[in-house]
Amino acid sequence: MVFLYAFIGVLCLGIAPLFGKTALDNVNPTTAFAIRTVIAAVLVIIWLIGTKTYNELANLSRTFWLFITAEAVLAAVLGDLAYFYALQKGKINDVALIMSCTPLITVLVSYLLLDEVISLSLLVGAILITAGLVIINYNS
Repeated sequence: MVFLYAFIGVLCLGIAPLFGKTALDNVNPTTAFAIRTVIAAVLVIIWLIGTKTYNELANLSRTFWLFITAEAVLAAVLGDLAYFYALQKGKINDVALIMSCTPLITVLVSYLLLDEVISLSLLVGAILITAGLVIINYNS
């Protein structure tokens, strides 16, 4: 089931930039980002109400709120806003390739801060991904 969810996520995240790039033609990225965020928030709130999972909000710890706020600021605000500016000003393929480096950052930071184990195959894979991105962008 994990792979199905991951595949659906990859498919959605792979197609979404096509709509984003088209929408950003004559619109400030901050405006587009704000509108997209409001639409996403409304949809998630409807989902939360529809699934009745809002009940667990009262039981969440302060630590949860701290970490989820940090994640929201980094991913849903700063990361997405930078992505929208890059998408508007750059080529969609270049932006998508650069954005695909995020797992490399995750692996490095998880090793440094969370003492995650990095296997040889993971290290070799990360090096190959990075080398591939450098090669692809070398003549761009």
